[in-house]
Amino acid sequence: MFELLRRLFKKEEEMRSKDLARERLRLVLIHDRADVSPQVFESLKSDLIRVISKYMDIDEAGTSVELDSSKDSVALVASIPVICVKRTAGQG
Repeated sequence: MFELLRRLFKKEEEMRSKDLARERLRLVLIHDRADVSPQVFESLKSDLIRVISKYMDIDEAGTSVELDSSKDSVALVASIPVICVKRTAGQG
């Protein structure tokens, strides 16, 4: 019985690992297709967060910025949780 449970859970872990590897490969291919190096992408992400932070308090830990690809286009997709909007730009 223990062996059966162990096999079931092992396959579940392998599936997660396989799915994770597939997702990583997908992201690499999207970055390549968009012709954006990882350094440029990280710089873009930092600049985007910096500019938005001038106007809004955001939750940087919950921020997600990625490139998404369809058959013939690439989109920059950002999910940036807003805590509150600042009354004036640059307000701390």
